[in-house]
Amino acid sequence: MLEGNAERSVEATLGHLRVMDGPAPAQAPTPLTLEDLYRQHRMRLVRLAILLVDEPATAEDVVQEAFTGLHRNWGRLRDAAAAVGYLRTAVVNGSRSVLRRRKTAREYVPPHAVNARSAESLAMLSSEHQAVVSALSKLPPRQREVLVLRYYGGLSEAEISEAAGISKGTVKSTASRALEALQKAMQAPQ
Repeated sequence: MLEGNAERSVEATLGHLRVMDGPAPAQAPTPLTLEDLYRQHRMRLVRLAILLVDEPATAEDVVQEAFTGLHRNWGRLRDAAAAVGYLRTAVVNGSRSVLRRRKTAREYVPPHAVNARSAESLAMLSSEHQAVVSALSKLPPRQREVLVLRYYGGLSEAEISEAAGISKGTVKSTASRALEALQKAMQAPQ
């Protein structure tokens, strides 16, 4: 029962953000250039990274690094259709690296206050959506990744498995634990 409420809240919030972003770009019938991919997918990938690292400037850096890596490996790419999956995986992995570096830095430096979200982004979300985004930021990174990829990215378990580099079973169990933890975090007194 608790898991169902959390899942509905996460789905509503991240689905709301996905709708605000607009529909995902349709794959063109002709092979895409790197410039086309950048123009069509950059902002969606930046928003994905923001949900994972919770810092817009860092998210933009992560996405830029993903595109730089794709450019370096463009000649070895299987086909242009695989490029979006490569970019998504690179953004998830880049976000993980950022979070690891952050964790390491915090061990040596007193933790700083979490950056506040912009007033514009908060104004666009209802109080329930704000509570979900806040609770989401308190989840462990892998749990947050799975929920963001599932409900914001709209990915299937197989796609999440590929993007996050974990098995489908791990995706399922991680999502279940994440929804349970999210529900508890949302019910805890603020």
